[in-house]
Amino acid sequence: MFEILVGLHVTHASMYKDYRAAMTPILREYGGSFSTDFIVEETLMGPSNKINRVFTLRFSNESDKTCFFKDEHYQNVKSQYFNDSVSEVYILSEYSC
Repeated sequence: MFEILVGLHVTHASMYKDYRAAMTPILREYGGSFSTDFIVEETLMGPSNKINRVFTLRFSNESDKTCFFKDEHYQNVKSQYFNDSVSEVYILSEYSC
């Protein structure tokens, strides 16, 4: 398995919810899933004190992760929803397990 730990500053929660609904079927096509997902009330330490969403994405391998993020349909969904609903993105960790 390959996982990435991501921290976001979500600025438009309902649009971000639409993004997640639209991108999840594409994620599944690449064998990906969310293995954890948190809405954060307060960030005490990290690269930004604005992080309010933390999650892990799980893939079978790193290649599937790369292909997912390059997928044309995913890029369209990202442009439509993600870019206007999230102001900061932090890849906190990537690891094989």
